[in-house]
Amino acid sequence: MDLPVVWFGILTVLWTGYFVLEGFDFGVGVLHWFVGRNDTERRVAINSIGPFWDANEVWLVVAGAATFAAFPGWYATMFSSLYLAFVVILVALIFRGLAFEYRGKSDNPRWRKTWSIGLVISSAVIPLFLGVGLGDLLAGLPIGADQEYAGTFWNLLTPYGLLTGATLLSLCLLHGATFLGLKTTGHIRQRSHRLARVFGGTSLVLGLAWVISTYLVADGVSALAIGFLTLLVLGVVAAATMTARERDGWAFTASAIAIGSVSVSLFASLYPNVMVSSTDVSNSLTITNTASGDYTLTVITIVAVIMFPLVLLYQGWNYYIFRQRLTTPPAASSTSSEKNSGSEDETRALEPGSG
Repeated sequence: MDLPVVWFGILTVLWTGYFVLEGFDFGVGVLHWFVGRNDTERRVAINSIGPFWDANEVWLVVAGAATFAAFPGWYATMFSSLYLAFVVILVALIFRGLAFEYRGKSDNPRWRKTWSIGLVISSAVIPLFLGVGLGDLLAGLPIGADQEYAGTFWNLLTPYGLLTGATLLSLCLLHGATFLGLKTTGHIRQRSHRLARVFGGTSLVLGLAWVISTYLVADGVSALAIGFLTLLVLGVVAAATMTARERDGWAFTASAIAIGSVSVSLFASLYPNVMVSSTDVSNSLTITNTASGDYTLTVITIVAVIMFPLVLLYQGWNYYIFRQRLTTPPAASSTSSEKNSGSEDETRALEPGSG
């Protein structure tokens, strides 16, 4: 068994799982301000991801830790070259978590508006900058023979990286809209359907541009990558179509396939490289010259085989328990909704951070 190849595949699964699960969280974080016309409706939208968002973020932590354990050379070069971008992402992650925790701590409308706007901005920044960073891995960065980054912050803003970031952000908005359509009722659900159709169109345009760019940027596109690039386009079309027919479950499934296809096709196009050097192809980092030793890879493989099914079982149970739709309290003011612990939406989904 070629363990470096296995772990490259595991990292692909981890990044794909992160975007599929956290993608709709980002989308709801941005869209809650637009699908809700008052504080009560916005709280319902936020409540829809209350039981899920922090558990979904674990996938990002595990992806970073797995990269460090399996490919320390890749980890060192990637985190040093993308350092400033990762700092922006870290600040956005912190502020996003604070927004979930502190938005409901005061009845002051200005307080809640400030945290809501912060939630919108941070939820948009994270997938945008993550997309830029992942796109740069394939587009190429100035890396020397010593595997050190030789560029500046501006070298990170490659056209392909920016397009990848914009595509992931648009797909997150589509994914979030289909999730809200699946989890809410009434006016919030209707507005989510309209937004899903809008972002279905933008995702289709950006997705097609990204597919073409991937063909041009990648040094040869594998059959696996071609298959998932095709799934990306088909998933976006299916999500918009199913939304128009109010088939919310299928629409959410299709948007999940679309956003997951970006991650899989990107890593499939990157293989066997992990970072492409724009200065000299011979300086590119590969799964071979950045991998840990056989003993380390064997140990972490055993850990992954034991722990990964447990994580999937727990998250599956979590989604099953909180599978009901959320309803908006009729004619309830935002203040009374926050104080009434017995309201229907609160019994079905906890306020993020309250548990």
